[in-house]
Amino acid sequence: MLCVVAPVAAQNAVYSCVDKNGRRITADRPIPECIDREQRVLDKTGTERRRIGPTLTENERTQLDAQRRADAEQKAKVADQRRRERALITRYPDEATHNAERVTALAVFNDLIQIAYKRIEQLRSDRAAINTELEFYQNDPKKAPAKVQRRIADNEEDIAEQQRYIATQQDEKRKVQQRFDTELVQLKELWAAERAATGSVSAAKPASAAASR
Repeated sequence: MLCVVAPVAAQNAVYSCVDKNGRRITADRPIPECIDREQRVLDKTGTERRRIGPTLTENERTQLDAQRRADAEQKAKVADQRRRERALITRYPDEATHNAERVTALAVFNDLIQIAYKRIEQLRSDRAAINTELEFYQNDPKKAPAKVQRRIADNEEDIAEQQRYIATQQDEKRKVQQRFDTELVQLKELWAAERAATGSVSAAKPASAAASR
């Protein structure tokens, strides 16, 4: 006949808890009345050896897992934000550096817009030549040959396309300007915090040196 003997430590364990009604309960095994709360595990001398956490329901475990995931995601977001801030302040150690890059970035859009305006000037010059030709048709495009009418339509569409291009570049330029403005606000806070931290370290060093003497 097989006989299973429980370990001595388990046999001598005493479980103790206070249930939801405030009653203190002790037993030689985990206490069902305290399944929702912490239980102390004592040895035969009354010394606490460990504690057992509350047993969670399936719904409670789901909620706990969800909370842990949310906490982990929040920590990751905070860490990512700090990395971004370190990268930003490393790239722009001062306002002059930031302003210089702003000027360079905006100059690209200014050049593209200027090129488009020059193209429009050329197209309008071409249209003037077409208008001179239209004089032979009493300035009425409908009386002009199909070839001339096509040149007029193409010219008008080319001008409209350049105007759309200019509007797009101006919109992108505004977005870049706004990005630099937003960065500058953040950078000013980071620069101030960095100066404050550097000042604290500098102030601490003389005090430490004086104490060592």
